[in-house]
Amino acid sequence: MAIKVTMPRLSDTMTEGTVATWLKKVGDKISEGDILAEIETDKATMEFESFNEGTLLYIGIPEGETAPIDSLLAIIGEEGEDISALLSGDAPVAEASAPSKEEAAKPTETKATTAPAALPAGVIVVTMPRLSDTMTEGTVATWLKKVGDVIAEGDILAEIETDKATMEFESFNEGTLLYIGIEEGNSAPIDSLLAIIGPAGTDISGIAQGFSAGGSAPAAATEEAKPAAAAPAAQAQEPAATVTTDGGRIFASPLAKKIASDKGVNLAQVKGSGENGRIVKSDIENFTPAAAVPAAAAKSDAPAAAAPKLFVPAGEVVTEEIKNSQMRKIIAKRLAESLFTAPHYNLVIEVTMDDAMKSRATINSVPDTKVSFNDMIIKACALALKKHPKINSQWSADAITINHHVNIGVAVAVEDGLVVPVLKFTDAMSLSQIGASVRDLAGRAKNKKLGPAEMEGSTFTVSNLGMFGITEFNSIINQPNSAILSVGAIVEKPIVKNGQIVVGNTMMLSLACDHRTIDGATGAQFLQTLKQFIENPVTMLA
Repeated sequence: MAIKVTMPRLSDTMTEGTVATWLKKVGDKISEGDILAEIETDKATMEFESFNEGTLLYIGIPEGETAPIDSLLAIIGEEGEDISALLSGDAPVAEASAPSKEEAAKPTETKATTAPAALPAGVIVVTMPRLSDTMTEGTVATWLKKVGDVIAEGDILAEIETDKATMEFESFNEGTLLYIGIEEGNSAPIDSLLAIIGPAGTDISGIAQGFSAGGSAPAAATEEAKPAAAAPAAQAQEPAATVTTDGGRIFASPLAKKIASDKGVNLAQVKGSGENGRIVKSDIENFTPAAAVPAAAAKSDAPAAAAPKLFVPAGEVVTEEIKNSQMRKIIAKRLAESLFTAPHYNLVIEVTMDDAMKSRATINSVPDTKVSFNDMIIKACALALKKHPKINSQWSADAITINHHVNIGVAVAVEDGLVVPVLKFTDAMSLSQIGASVRDLAGRAKNKKLGPAEMEGSTFTVSNLGMFGITEFNSIINQPNSAILSVGAIVEKPIVKNGQIVVGNTMMLSLACDHRTIDGATGAQFLQTLKQFIENPVTMLA
């Protein structure tokens, strides 16, 4: 049966897309997972993957042309199949539009897959989406809908935790939520059965049998067995106060609602920092209900309410098990792969920071300018990489790729682990632009508001633990990069200058290199150039 593939929504702000390149032509055989085309959005050019197999029968948008989302992009079906009805719009909705509605790819895709048996009219099978390029499985953090709820196109079905962030998962279909395949807190591989949407009252008892339920309920679980499990979970997310005193609705993420409920926070008193004033997790965590504390309580010496501490009796062995988050699993997997596949070695150099400290003070004396030492180091790295492009490389079995563009990843610690947002074309950015971009990316990383595209494409990485007082450390390479720079704290100590012992400020830099791509002398030359830029900041302005 032929499937219509429509222009996907590849970003949350995308309203139309341009086909940059077709990687398949009419008549080509298509397998699930094949890249059909490269599509240019309002943010980036992204590969568009097929979630169906068959023969490419029709291309609806030629290369270079732009079309709104949901426009007919292509038709995939059996070789020689008559698609005239689809082109004329006379085909049944379930055949033509249901699967392609779910073809919208990362980061807000809702992929629909044809079940092993024929689907009843209007029924859509929604699978675990691939919300980032490295995602292999996802965890359902929160369901925002429960079985029996009416779903409109654009409604947020659930919050899904990937290896990089927790993201809202939008429905591109409308109907009634008939079945939930993955319970809150459970993980499942991409393409596992997530939900079934269709007309109310539709018998879907046989549909789930052909899909994996991702370790939640058995695949053969009926829709009658799901509401009992799903409804209490949904109700548990709803705090007492979800409307304002004047009856207005409070917009808050389910995770924010849950934390507010646990902490006893009245959502009406919290100012949201999310889109359209939506309350997010960080708003609850940073909320201080000072105005709501009675005068008597304010004068009390009693400590503020806090989470109860675990009581550990003397002489007893007590352990606590914390379930690994999806991010923590991926961090473990990626870093183990890097350490055990790339032969690491480390080069260390000490940098005098006195002139850099003076330059920073002068720069920051300009109104509305704020530059950190880390910003200066990132700028120096970008310039040094242009002089030593072999550091800006990546290894493959057949060749070493030298990147002549500089995209520096900046390691940012978040609650669940570590993310690496990327400054694209860093060498072309000024110090103030680097400073503003790093603050923006780091802030949104901690609020889990980074898009997958903002964490992809790094060619070199900087990790700074100096603000924690760490003077020297070695990092594991963030592959496919060939090197990562570890930045220590600035330390005031006696140094020898012009034959005299004086008080100076120094900083240790450690460069971890992949010996497959970077020889020791090459890494050493890069560090010498980097040292020159940092110790003489005026040279970075030339």
